[in-house]
Amino acid sequence: MVTIQVEYQGDLHCKAVHGPSRAELNTDAPTDNQGRGETFSPTDLVATALGTCMLTVMGILARTLQIDIAGATATVEKEMSSTVPRRIHSLKVRIRIPHILSSESQQKLERAAHTCPVHKSLHPDILTPIEFIWG
Repeated sequence: MVTIQVEYQGDLHCKAVHGPSRAELNTDAPTDNQGRGETFSPTDLVATALGTCMLTVMGILARTLQIDIAGATATVEKEMSSTVPRRIHSLKVRIRIPHILSSESQQKLERAAHTCPVHKSLHPDILTPIEFIWG
């Protein structure tokens, strides 16, 4: 179990502290929701979590398969709903792997990305199209 301690600092800003490492992360409300957009919003962190989780799980599998995916990137485009309640409507993911791998390895890595814990934790109403670009 990991504990994250969050403090509301006023003016729609929060500071989160990761228990094990004591690393800090700050959030602000986005400009379209009364904030200044000075840093990640809470929903931006969901998009960030999805991209980093996919790459991390792919990296774990790549290590097991003795494949190098260093330099792989994920771009996540977050779209908010235009209706009430305000929520994440979609998280479009584009994963680029700079190496050409066998189709078997590509399939395994793509399957790993689709089964990352964050992806599996998202509400099914959130659209999550994923595109993989190899080489």
